[in-house]
Amino acid sequence: MVDNPAMLRFLIFLLALALGLLPAGAHAWNAAGHRLVAHIAWLELSPATRIRIGAALAHHPDHARWRKHADGDPARTAFIEAATWPDDIRRDPRFYDEDRKTPTPALPGLSDTRRHLRWHYLDLPLAGGANTGQGGLDHQLARLLKVLSRPSSTAEVAYALPWVIHLLADIHQPLHVASNNDRGGNRYSIADPFNTRLPVSNLHRWWDDRPGPPWLRGRRLEQAAQKILREHQQAPPPGNLASWLEESRRIARDHAYPNTGENPPVITLAFKRQADKVTRERLATAGRRLGQQLEAVFTVPRETP
Repeated sequence: MVDNPAMLRFLIFLLALALGLLPAGAHAWNAAGHRLVAHIAWLELSPATRIRIGAALAHHPDHARWRKHADGDPARTAFIEAATWPDDIRRDPRFYDEDRKTPTPALPGLSDTRRHLRWHYLDLPLAGGANTGQGGLDHQLARLLKVLSRPSSTAEVAYALPWVIHLLADIHQPLHVASNNDRGGNRYSIADPFNTRLPVSNLHRWWDDRPGPPWLRGRRLEQAAQKILREHQQAPPPGNLASWLEESRRIARDHAYPNTGENPPVITLAFKRQADKVTRERLATAGRRLGQQLEAVFTVPRETP
């Protein structure tokens, strides 16, 4: 019988490693994180902009499925559910991984059925320096924002909008922007004694799961968003994509990695509390900036070419 808790956690880690149970790398804030960012952004939008965004999303082929989760405001629900769509298509057989699979048939209303897994991240060196060429988060987010800001077809806007909602949240997840030669923490294993469901994980997934359970919706989602906003009442500086990237990289450098001297690192209560504090700040900042961006591009009634 093992009486030492640290040794027990280490043995659990070794068993998981031997059995191949260590989870695969995650790719984004989990569904709760993306819904929280979208909910906060929705609160930032004017009534007129909400109507225009709702009309734009109505042209998306998955709009009816999003609205099935409605709990009072169908337009708000569709907006919040659209936030997870770029992750949902990873498990959707209608879409394909362009690096590994053959193309799937075209979908009415969508010009693209690729999953675009590389759009979700950018591996900037943790210590500073230029992009290593891994990931396309910065370029794709900039391009998709331009689609929304210029006269575009309804199909183009309906496709770009869920991606913008999603990627603007991702750019505020520190390990979606920075990497210490470990694929943004995906190759950095940790043990978490506070998580009985997943005591062994990798650092990227651990950060992705900080916002809460992925099934968070409805009244509990609203309460969580309001709590975050009460804690972070001051609007963040607007900045731009370049400043947002540098901001997230700095936070990754200063706060993302545990420094316990153990192998694997064991998450401490102090580190967990600080990480949760950072997460709430990043969600609030992402939500407010998303609202600002969408308000700017949807304020004027849209024209189609």
